[in-house]
Amino acid sequence: MLTKFGFYASAFFGLTATVLGAYGAHGLAASGVASTLVASFNTGVQYQFFHALALLFLVLALRVNPLKTLQWAVIFFTLGTLLFSGSIYALVLLGTKGIGFMTPLGGVCFMAGWLSLLLAGRTWLRS
Repeated sequence: MLTKFGFYASAFFGLTATVLGAYGAHGLAASGVASTLVASFNTGVQYQFFHALALLFLVLALRVNPLKTLQWAVIFFTLGTLLFSGSIYALVLLGTKGIGFMTPLGGVCFMAGWLSLLLAGRTWLRS
């Protein structure tokens, strides 16, 4: 179940990162948005791309060895992408204030996902 979810999340995040990256490069900068906000937007896109690829890797790894720690990494990377990148997009595109606390929470989720992957390696590489 989590493998299917992770696969679709990876594909969705990759697709939307491509769309948002193109918009950031062509539409956002041309619309007069401050360069600091464009840079923040691009950071959100970059992290989304990195973790879309990481999710795809995790899905493949889960098919080989369905470790709980890999499953947690899928959950943390998904939450991290939604919180980190999503809050940046909301700030830049909608001017949403007051959700800035979500960005570091997303970063913590990313770190927890990478830690989960590290812990999975301890189990996986031992066998």
